[in-house]
Amino acid sequence: MAQVFDLAIIGGGINGCGIARDAAGRGNSVFLCEMNDLASGTSSWSTKLIHGGLRYLEYFEFRLVRESLIERERLWRIAPHVISPLRFVLPHHDGLRPAWRLRLGLFLYDYIGGRRLLPPTRALDLATAEVGKPLIPGKFHRGFEYSDCFVDDARLVLLTARDAADRGAEIRTRSRAVEITQQRDGWRVTVEDAHTGRRDTILARVLVNAAGPWVDQVLAAGSKVQPKVKVRLVQGSHIVVRKLYDHDRAYIFQNADGRIVFVIPYQDEFSLIGTTDRDYHGDPAKVEASAEEIDYLCRAVSEYLAKPVQPSDVVWTFSGVRPLYDDGASEAKAATRDYVFELDHPAGGAPLLSIFGGKITTYRRLAEEALERLAPFLHGTKAAEGWTATAPLPGGEFDVFAVDEQIRALRRDYPFLADGHARRLITAYGTRARLWLGDAATMADLGREFGATLTERELRYLIDHEWAVTAEDVVWRRSKLGLRLSATQIAALEDWMATQQPRRSAAASS
Repeated sequence: MAQVFDLAIIGGGINGCGIARDAAGRGNSVFLCEMNDLASGTSSWSTKLIHGGLRYLEYFEFRLVRESLIERERLWRIAPHVISPLRFVLPHHDGLRPAWRLRLGLFLYDYIGGRRLLPPTRALDLATAEVGKPLIPGKFHRGFEYSDCFVDDARLVLLTARDAADRGAEIRTRSRAVEITQQRDGWRVTVEDAHTGRRDTILARVLVNAAGPWVDQVLAAGSKVQPKVKVRLVQGSHIVVRKLYDHDRAYIFQNADGRIVFVIPYQDEFSLIGTTDRDYHGDPAKVEASAEEIDYLCRAVSEYLAKPVQPSDVVWTFSGVRPLYDDGASEAKAATRDYVFELDHPAGGAPLLSIFGGKITTYRRLAEEALERLAPFLHGTKAAEGWTATAPLPGGEFDVFAVDEQIRALRRDYPFLADGHARRLITAYGTRARLWLGDAATMADLGREFGATLTERELRYLIDHEWAVTAEDVVWRRSKLGLRLSATQIAALEDWMATQQPRRSAAASS
């Protein structure tokens, strides 16, 4: 007999996992299926920022910016291990946006979102400031410095899913919804396991379509609903190069085409540069950074940096497709990043909520609003509305300014950990690092080492508790160790992961 859930969610990105967490915490029974790995789509290919979106002010998106700024500090509080404050340097470029407009925008940025913890904007003399040294000498004299936050986007998704599962949600990865049937009293969803081919059918009172770039495909496959809202697929590509400067600030550069490009300190040894914006019409699963986009990003930052960036400097690229709400903007860069819901509840049919647009910064609030729309059809009562604004994500049960204290404490209790190793563990797992470090007294106690401090005991935790299946899952989503591991090391890891199928099956069924 098919198991019955209050809520079924298709899509294991940040929005789907956010809704699963909130709904499960309110006492609803939740089922979520993802056809690939969690965060394997748009959610792991962002610019890694929790931010208000300074440039959105130019498009008068004050509601979106205000909501994003409020969420910025909320998310930092509940996930201080994977979210951290970051200062941005904005050089004034003569001939582009006038200084008064930048000052006005930054004033609004400081005050419309209830900033409490992050430091305010300040003016800079780039001729004398340390952050002016990497720039082309004599070209930039004035600038501004303001605050936003950096996020490990994929880990934010995984921690959100982990918390949803801890609260009772059933999370199925690599499980495609192959049949979706709307019935009078609910939805019938059949999912197929990508590894075994096994099919299971569940019933749900409500269906949420959080499939991101595939949202239209789910609608087409699962119902006779003709969406009134259109999705606009916009490609955003990034490049990673060796560290371009020694300080810890990020840069935001204005370009003559009206776009902006970020340069962000990344994984200690690298700089992340992005992003592009262009309409995309292909298969979202096959998107990749083009040579044209790589050239564009290199040229854009070389207009500012004393040492030009060449395509040959690029050590890694990634690209994602943003499923934006199509508001009719003429250019991809101007398309809104706000989210839109479409609730279909025909007479005699079960409700379907589809999600269009959104950004990672507003995922928690999006989940709240989604459940507000679905409240008439759900009955959860365990937690009050808004509980996710203060409940820490797994491992984040410490103060936002206590990361270094957590690292010191971990090294004190596990003195065999090098400082960089301890920092990686705290900024990935937070307090939960101790769950799998356990009684280890030496590195040897952690089992086989695969390179770059990745050990067998950590991998077993990722398989048992974070749905890891492949080497790619581990080195590009649960971590970014792919930047440090060689192809030979990754191949050895893949071979080892392939031997863990029985363990994965047991973890999935537990």
